[in-house]
Formats: sequence, structure tokens, C-alpha cells
Amino acid sequence: MKGADVQKSILEAPRTASNPIVRGILWHYGTTTSNRDEAQIERERYLVAGIPFNRWYLMPAAVSIQFCCGSLYAWSVFNDPIDHAIHPNSDEKMAPITFSIAIGVFGVSAATMGPWLERNGPRKAALLSSLLFYLGNLTSALAIYLQQMWLLYVGYGVIGGFGLGLGYISPVSSLQKWFPDRRGLAAGFAVCGFGAGSIAIGKVILPLIAAVGLPLTFVVLGSFYFVFMVIGACVVRAPPPGYTVTTAPVTNSEASEKGVEAAHQTTIKLTLIESIRSRDFLLLYIVFFANTMFGLVVISRLSNMITDLFGYDKNTAASIVSINGGFNLLGRILFSTISDFLGRKTCFLLMLGIQIVVMATFNAITTAKTYWAFLFIMFTLTTCYGGGFGVIPAFLADMFGSTNIGACHGVILTAWSIAGVGGGLVFTAVYNSLLSNGNSKSDPIIYTVNVYWILVFVVIGLIAGLFVRTTMKDRLLPPVPGQIFRVRVFGKMVRLVNNGKLYFERLSPEQEESEWNQYLSQQ
Repeated sequence: MKGADVQKSILEAPRTASNPIVRGILWHYGTTTSNRDEAQIERERYLVAGIPFNRWYLMPAAVSIQFCCGSLYAWSVFNDPIDHAIHPNSDEKMAPITFSIAIGVFGVSAATMGPWLERNGPRKAALLSSLLFYLGNLTSALAIYLQQMWLLYVGYGVIGGFGLGLGYISPVSSLQKWFPDRRGLAAGFAVCGFGAGSIAIGKVILPLIAAVGLPLTFVVLGSFYFVFMVIGACVVRAPPPGYTVTTAPVTNSEASEKGVEAAHQTTIKLTLIESIRSRDFLLLYIVFFANTMFGLVVISRLSNMITDLFGYDKNTAASIVSINGGFNLLGRILFSTISDFLGRKTCFLLMLGIQIVVMATFNAITTAKTYWAFLFIMFTLTTCYGGGFGVIPAFLADMFGSTNIGACHGVILTAWSIAGVGGGLVFTAVYNSLLSNGNSKSDPIIYTVNVYWILVFVVIGLIAGLFVRTTMKDRLLPPVPGQIFRVRVFGKMVRLVNNGKLYFERLSPEQEESEWNQYLSQQ
């Protein structure tokens, strides 16, 4: 049966429901078939009249959209100017909450609009996101002019965040379908613009504020984003039905580790609902959550740490934020590309392990106020943080299929949102509490005390990553009698068994192949 599809339904999704809301939700997430007609498919064969479309045109288009979305990571440069403009007599940091709200809505948008994107195509999604992000920036300008923080939360946090979430998944979905032969590389390019945007935008914010004022800065930047996102939206599209490439697609995240062509791998076909309710999706959700938690908390406050802990001016801090964005970009390209060779799971375990080392040294470095070491661990952290976003789209496509990538990617981004909102609010509460108890902004404890609870989540994520079943054997092979759990370590299957005696069993390749063939013969 090698080379044949083994049909496996992990969970039975309900087909009917008496509640119309539940029925609507089930229809929304259960229907991802494209609505394109033949005329639209024919039009999309051309970039413009007379110029045939080429899948490589998607690369710069994706970077253009993601570049604008990446301006979110430059938000920390806005924190002090906004706090001084709206609450000039208060030491509390309220502007960073905008970042947390935007991330929260970002995830909700990506999760709820993913199936809609699959039905209506990435172009409509990208155009809608362009409009929403533009409106969010205009509302933010009005909020600052009126000195209303709540309006800023609504404008940039809710409206802008919703547009960003939809804009983020649009080119990712498109590229994963057009590049089944290079999913890691495609995912990296699809999201690398996010890091590039934080580099450039982080550098121009303060000069632009000095030139036109804070409210108009949002108008100018919002207009810039709108133009470039619309240009990118006109290029992105889904491939025509039956689209194939001549090289064998990478459909299993461990195939490259084993040197096995994807065409010879047994595959699982899952619906969207089966995918997001599966054990492996839940584990991936935890892994992605853990990989983003520390980075989100630090990136949004990097500018403040440089000025408050190390005494540098705002221009220096803005420059570091821009450079840090470069490492975000580097991580997205680097880890996504090498994941085509090392495997997606291996890359995630590596990134989480590095973050644990960074957190172990964070307290000592900030207490000693060793600036160069601080920058080193921050850049390392951001590289791993960005790498998670580069690897996860290809990981999801490998595990659950390219037809589900838009919706699955959207749902898993809620982990990023929860990490941003939850982590951001807890961090801000601890930060403000320590300030009110007599600590100064230059005291490292207001930052280092948060590392301890974040470390717990990262360790849990590393453990969860070990149990993600990336190969068909891991996902389909039934447990033996007395088996408690099974995990693959360095390519070898290891299981904990209790048959009157508790012991670990490491399977030889021959034993593993024998059990697999026995399972296939029973199907």
C-alpha cells in the first residue's frame, strides 16, 4: 500500500445542528471550496493583459503586503510619544496596551477569516485588509488629536488589527499553494516582509513625528501602507484547479530528514474541522504559543528597555528596534529555508531550546547592565521568534494539506494573539505594580521578574513539541498494549510501556517497519 492514500478521520465533525449559530459556524469552517468561476480563473492566468502570470511574481507582492503589516513590530517607538501626547502627567505606560489589543484582534481576524479567504481568494482578502488597516491608521490619528486613548485602542487595536490579521494570511495561503515543492522557502518569503517592515518603519517614525507631528504621522504612514498593500493585492491569487509542479512536493515535514521522496509517503486527508480538532494541531498550537510568548513581550518594550535600563536616547533606541527587525526577518528566512532540509519539528525544538538559554541569562545580563550582551541575546531571541512564523505555514501545509492552510494558519495565529494579549497585560500589570511599589524605570527587576513565568510556558512548549507526530507512521500506527506514550527522538521511535513493569522501549528500524506493514495489511 505504499504510495496509496490511507484515509483517516481523526474526529467526526457534526454535520447538522439545531442551533442556527452553531450550524453557521460549522458551515463556515467546513466549507473552504473556492468560489471562482471559469472566467475569473482564465483572467488570473495573466498578470495584466498580454503578460502571462508567473508564480515568482508572488514573491515581491507578498513582501509588499507583509512589509506594511510588519509596521506593527515598530509600535514600541510610538509608546513614549503617544503616552506623552495623551497623558502627559502620568508615568503609567498605557500605549503598549494598543499593541496587545492589535495582536489579539489580529489572531481573531486570521482565525475567523481564514475559511472566507479560501472561498473568495487571497486577492479579495488582501484588498479588504488594505482598507481596514488604512481606516485604523486614520482613526488613530483622530484619537491622538482628541487625546482619547480608548479611541486609539479601537482604531489601531481593533480596526487596524483586524486588517493586519487578514492581510498577513493572504499571501501566505497563496504561496503555499503555488510552491508545494519549496514550502519552507515560500513560507519564509511570504512572511519575511513583516521583519523588513519593522526595520524601515521603526527608523522613520521619530523623524516623521518631528516633521509633521504625531497625528499626521499616522495619516502619512497609513496612506503609504494602503498604496503598497493594494499593489500587492492585485498580484496575489490562487493557482488554477489541477495545478502541479514537475518536482516532487514536500508533503511531510520529516521527509527531507530521511531522504525519502514525498511521492512515496503515505498521506492523511483531513477536512478543516478534523485538522483543527486533532491532537497534533493542539500540540502545534502550544508549541507556537510558547515560541512567541517571550518575543512578543520583549519586542513591544525593546525601545523602553534601551532608554530606561541602559540610558540611551530615543534615536538610538529606534535604531536598535530597526536592527532588531532585521533579525526578525533573518529568522523567518533562515529557519524556514533550512526546515526544508532539517525538518519543521527539529527547527521548532531548536528555537525553543535557544530561547530557554536566553531566558536563563536575561536576569544576569540586565542586572549587570552589560549592553552588548543584552543586544546579543535580544537579537538571538528575535531570530528564533521570527523563525517560528517562517516555519509554521509549511509545517501546517505538511501536516494538514495546502487546501486547509489559510484557515489552519489563521486559527493557529490566535496562539500568537493570546500570547500577546495575555503576556502583554500580565507584563504591564506587573510593571506598573512594581513602579507603584517604589521601583524606578531603570531597575531591571521590573523586566526580569516576568521572565520566570514566561520560562514555564517555553519549557511546556518544548515538551509539547517532542510529541508532535510529523510522520505518517507516528500519526497512524496504533499503540501497543500497555503503551503510555510514544515519542520520536533523533529519528528513533521511543515508547513508554507498562506491562506489569514500567520501561522505555526503543524500536529498531526493522521493528518499526514490521509494525507499520502489519498495520497497513489490516486496512
